[in-house]
Amino acid sequence: MMNAAALALAAALPAAQAQGTGWKKQMAGGVVRSGHLLFLNGIGGWYPERRPKPGDVKQQTADALTIMKESLAKAGSSMENVLKVQVALVDPEKNWEPMNDVYNTFFPKDRPARSYFGSTGFRRPGQLLQIDCIAYVD
Repeated sequence: MMNAAALALAAALPAAQAQGTGWKKQMAGGVVRSGHLLFLNGIGGWYPERRPKPGDVKQQTADALTIMKESLAKAGSSMENVLKVQVALVDPEKNWEPMNDVYNTFFPKDRPARSYFGSTGFRRPGQLLQIDCIAYVD
């Protein structure tokens, strides 16, 4: 059984193809483009090659969202065009508020839809979060 989003996508597909926008995927630097939509891979909160020590959740949130902003710009979009964000967060009881404080500075108005889930950790010890998003581009 298809959910509402899948039905809407299936209904839009013939119209999009008729308009020549297509739904062909194009991969470029962690961003998958399909038509006017951009899907960014999970962006970790800490990469040792960018910063030697993990830092706290505020630092990691700022780093991940800065990478997101740069990736969107390279793909021809912006943070203002983000439709949906998903956050995986270690120890949400402790880290939610500081993560959210920084998150709100990157999305000061017209915030995108967001979901999150708690995580017990990531492949890289010390990493406290991972963020991905869906955005659009004209």
